[in-house]
Amino acid sequence: MKKIIVIGGGPAGMMAAGIAAGRGHETLLLEKNDRLGKKLAITGKGRCNLTNASDPEELMANTPGHPEFLYSAFYTFGSDHLMAFFEQLGVPLQIERGKRVFPQSGRAGDIVAALEMFLRRSRVKIKLNTPAEAIRQSSGRVDAVKIQSGAWESADGVVLATGGLSYPSTGSTGDGHRFARALGHQVTDLLPSLVPLRTAEKWPAELQGLSLKNTAVTLIRKENQKQKILYQDFGELLFTHFGVSGPVVLSASRFVTGSDASRPVLSMDLKPALSEKELDLRVLRDFAQYQNKNFAHSLGDLLPKKMIPVMVRLSDIPPDKKVHDVTKEERGRFVRLLKNLELTILGNMGFQEAVITQGGVAVHEADPSAMRSKRIPNLFFAGEILDVDALTGGFNLQIAFSTGFLAGTHC
Repeated sequence: MKKIIVIGGGPAGMMAAGIAAGRGHETLLLEKNDRLGKKLAITGKGRCNLTNASDPEELMANTPGHPEFLYSAFYTFGSDHLMAFFEQLGVPLQIERGKRVFPQSGRAGDIVAALEMFLRRSRVKIKLNTPAEAIRQSSGRVDAVKIQSGAWESADGVVLATGGLSYPSTGSTGDGHRFARALGHQVTDLLPSLVPLRTAEKWPAELQGLSLKNTAVTLIRKENQKQKILYQDFGELLFTHFGVSGPVVLSASRFVTGSDASRPVLSMDLKPALSEKELDLRVLRDFAQYQNKNFAHSLGDLLPKKMIPVMVRLSDIPPDKKVHDVTKEERGRFVRLLKNLELTILGNMGFQEAVITQGGVAVHEADPSAMRSKRIPNLFFAGEILDVDALTGGFNLQIAFSTGFLAGTHC
């Protein structure tokens, strides 16, 4: 029997600790907060989108940050394994739009409670309010962890599962990256990802709180009179006082870097189910129905009420112009606006509002089949501390659980 210390009581750490203890090892889980799973409890607006019901290839396709590194993790412990794991712990699940998986109760707390039960059953020793201060290395191996009291806890193996820098109020303050660097590992640049975007245009503030369910977005970088598509997808978008948010925008944000001086453009197609020609016919029908009304009063069937004044202003068609006087050119311009409503991206809202961290311990320094450090044979990594990241939809939590499972199995 070995003594394993897991640093970090998030999803990756809890999985690693429970699996290690279940294999007969004395396992100590150190958590700096006063409770486990603090960040997990607020994910998915408190509902916890714990995975995506996709096969390993699809999981990797939604992981822009080094998907090849996760091949073994996803095939060893994929979404089907994770769903079975929680249902065996007594948490019924449901699959929603986009294959997103949630607890049927709609409570993230049920996922945290199930993991706590898993730890108790596995006889993991848990120390809350206990930050790790340092990791001691001797003869090329880690052999102890210093805790805040100054005491050293001896260890035959250590799993670093401290998360990244996102939501620092939940304890993600880069401790693990500091430990990894001190132990000789490369840590790549750390950037906020899955984060709301700030726009140069001010009109989104007028629409604050308005959510559009079915919007196609294309993130474009315009360089030397050429356009490069950085990201395309379809989903829910939310207007905010500073710009835009919502699941489809959060995923797009993965491709906006903090130093992006070229100011990419987010193009929104408000009517993606219709071609430009089909939309023109639809607008014509509405105009025929409301031909004697002012232009601004003819759009209620086409747009949310809150959005109409902004779209009228952006169209450059006088709001009090009678519909029957709107020219073909003006109508065409309005249709193109509906199909290509552009916002200039200034940047993102930073780590305070980022869901995850892009960057981390360089993947070439870890064995992908075991999450074992290639520099120190009894040091392991799990979760967001690694330089792997995915889009929205439950993929990042799946990464946490999959890498935690491997680390717990092999430590």
